[in-house]
Amino acid sequence: KINNGESGGGEENNRLGGERPIWFTLSLHVHSLRETGPEDVHIRIICCGICHTDLHHTKNDLGTSNYPMVPGHEVVGEVVEVGSGVSKFTVGDIVGVGCLVGCCGGCSPCERDLEQYCPKKIWSYNDVYIDGQPTQGGFAKATVVHQKFVVKIPEGMAAEQAAPLLCAGVTVYSPLSHFGLKKPGLRGGILGLGGVGHMGVKFAKAMGHHVTVISSSNKKREEALQDLGADDYVIGSDQSKMNELADSMDYIIDTVPVHHALEPYLSLLRLDGKLILMGVINNPLQFLTPMVMIGRKVITGSFIGSMKETEEMLEFCKEKGLSSIIEVVKMDYVNTALERLEKNDVRYRFVVDVEGSKLEA
Repeated sequence: KINNGESGGGEENNRLGGERPIWFTLSLHVHSLRETGPEDVHIRIICCGICHTDLHHTKNDLGTSNYPMVPGHEVVGEVVEVGSGVSKFTVGDIVGVGCLVGCCGGCSPCERDLEQYCPKKIWSYNDVYIDGQPTQGGFAKATVVHQKFVVKIPEGMAAEQAAPLLCAGVTVYSPLSHFGLKKPGLRGGILGLGGVGHMGVKFAKAMGHHVTVISSSNKKREEALQDLGADDYVIGSDQSKMNELADSMDYIIDTVPVHHALEPYLSLLRLDGKLILMGVINNPLQFLTPMVMIGRKVITGSFIGSMKETEEMLEFCKEKGLSSIIEVVKMDYVNTALERLEKNDVRYRFVVDVEGSKLEA
């Protein structure tokens, strides 16, 4: 559970109205699961990844956090009970749950199986379910989720490897698929080599692309080129190298979750190139319009992925033998993990071993 260090997590201060508390800490907490309905799957949680969005919510960076809160939306577990109307899953299946647990089902995005764009989507945590109960995330023993928002983990894929794919993986896979970038022979850039970025390199290479990692320092050069298989590496402030790469890329996937200039990266795109924004940033980004006009370039965004894309992405990973690079930690290390994540001190995704942790309040 996340406690607000200023208010102690009291109900009167649950909605902070955009004010950021002084500090936060996770502590043990007991909450009740809702009953398993006809369309629900009851899951015993094995592990859960830690996403940068968890950090945003714990610190109330977006001004929308409700406390107490149980974070975690890269959940892998075992089915222990299914409702009478559930047909896709049986007891004993290893399954995953990502960022969403509900949608309206009737809007245009929902009718197109793009529930992540539903205006009434329900988040895995820090939200309210259709029965009025708050949703709680994967840093917990168990969860109950509607079958639409549950996916089977491919046989042979380790639970801890699958967890980051349910957010970081599908978040970068979705735009590659939607914008027609899965074909071989393209030249792409991955801006930022974190949890999402490192999966972007792996996916793009598996699709047959020439991949350049764009970073703020040399710290990850060897890892990018040798461990991840990137073709090139450039520091954004290296003007000579950036000039050399001008007008060379079909796309850049921008995973940076903090404020940064766009113009240096727009210059790398060739005609009709796309800069795809993925980082959640609470300050406006700026650019000069000629940087887009001259070259008919596109600045666009992409938001997580649909359930169909998640299933497709998991099969792609199985087919190509792709996995995430992770550091597994126990629940009693989670506060330290969040501090390290804020400093970008992780290669490349923390995964909490929930099953192997002591979870007794």
